[in-house]
Formats: sequence, C-alpha cells, structure tokens
Amino acid sequence: MNAETTTQNPFPTSSEAASNGSSLNGDANRVRRMAQSLHEAVDSLEQKFGTGSERIMGLQEEYGNMAREQVRANPLAALGAAFAAGFIIAKILR
Repeated sequence: MNAETTTQNPFPTSSEAASNGSSLNGDANRVRRMAQSLHEAVDSLEQKFGTGSERIMGLQEEYGNMAREQVRANPLAALGAAFAAGFIIAKILR
C-alpha cells in the first residue's frame, strides 16, 4: 500500500468520527427513529396477519365440520370420491 494514498475508513471509531467533526449523537437519534418506525410497521403487520389468520382458522373449522357431517351422512359416496381423487392424482403423477 502506498503511503501517499490516503483511504477513508468505512467504519470509523468514535475518536476518529469525533476528530472528523461528524456527530455520533445525530446518527444515533436517526437510527433510533428509524428503528421505532420499523417497530411500528412490524406491529401493524402483526395485527393485520393476526386477524386474517383467525378468520382463516374459523373457515377451516367450519368447512371441516361440514365435511365430517357429509362423510357421516354418506360414507360410501365419500369413499368413492376419495378413491376417484387418488386415482386421478396417481395418473397425473405418473
């Protein structure tokens, strides 16, 4: 490395940054504000996904109960539908 070439340290220490005149306190505040805004965004996404997943779980339970009732009412038809579905999937995958 040539002694005449000066390179800027991409990761300055606190003493180097203070000697360069940059304000670490301003950077820390900026990082703190950015972290706070990201935290709020994550919280809002969590709330949206939480309500959506509860709705999907309710639908799954409702349709599961309907399917059980249909199988109990018509066991031979359910067995025939399951056999037909398996046969079709086996033909497709071959």
